[in-house]
Amino acid sequence: MKLSTRGRYAVMAMVDLARHSNGQPVSLAEIAEREEISLSYLEQLFAKLRRSGLVKSVRGPGGGYLLAHDRDETPIADIIAAVDEPIHAVRCAPGDAIGCRSDRSRCLTHDLWEELSNQIRFYLRSVSLGDVCEKRVLGASGVPQREGYRAVEPR
Repeated sequence: MKLSTRGRYAVMAMVDLARHSNGQPVSLAEIAEREEISLSYLEQLFAKLRRSGLVKSVRGPGGGYLLAHDRDETPIADIIAAVDEPIHAVRCAPGDAIGCRSDRSRCLTHDLWEELSNQIRFYLRSVSLGDVCEKRVLGASGVPQREGYRAVEPR
């Protein structure tokens, strides 16, 4: 399973907005420059984020975008869902009794992949925008990532 650029870029842009807003609107051009994301792509993403109620737009000189909610109350899962990014590792529709095999049956590993999808969604619901901004997300080894830190591959 791979998260598309749409989901990754939406989260990156929202983290940038949360870190640089300080109660003032942030322009998409500023976010695009800092995060190296196409401005036109950000405009598409922020239209979806606004429709989902995650950001508010401010028009006029000095305008831009503000978070609609406190960053600690904005789960990463909501950002990904807002840009229509599916979070599932199964080929067929999650929760559907009909499988994706040619005879409409479910493969033996279906429940494994569906539970993996559930765990990913659970994790992304448990991590807030504030957690990412404040680097409260743990790395692969359970040790907070530090500059110069290199994870050791498992044997």
